[in-house]
Amino acid sequence: MVDTENYLIYMEYIEGCSVREYLVTPEGQTEAAQTKVAQDIGRALGLMHNIDVVHGDLTTSNLLMRNETGGSVVLIDFGLSYVSQLIEDKAVDLYVLERAFSSTHPNTEVMFEQILKAYGESGKASKQILKKLEDVRMRGRKRSMLG
Repeated sequence: MVDTENYLIYMEYIEGCSVREYLVTPEGQTEAAQTKVAQDIGRALGLMHNIDVVHGDLTTSNLLMRNETGGSVVLIDFGLSYVSQLIEDKAVDLYVLERAFSSTHPNTEVMFEQILKAYGESGKASKQILKKLEDVRMRGRKRSMLG
């Protein structure tokens, strides 16, 4: 909430831990937990992109798990975010998260595919965005091959 009269911003305090921290716990390494987290992340990203917000810095450190039972995922740190209707921008957002997963959490390819599946079911233009993600991946691979 923003109080423009008194120049104040009120923010919710989220009691929990980052997805990055959660995924290294014994509970976070179970298939059931990873499936639930993946679905929550995919839905949250779909909702964010539906309102044309591009995060710009999607990592598992910028996704929080609420401590409550069945804790939901909360996106944080919108310092690099911007508004864009471009399919490309949203696909790059997903690519950044995919790279963060692969570099920080080895052997989570199945989990990331579950994120994309949930994303595909929750976004207005998700099919187009996921198709564009394939193009972005190809450019990323080409760039890494060329150095």
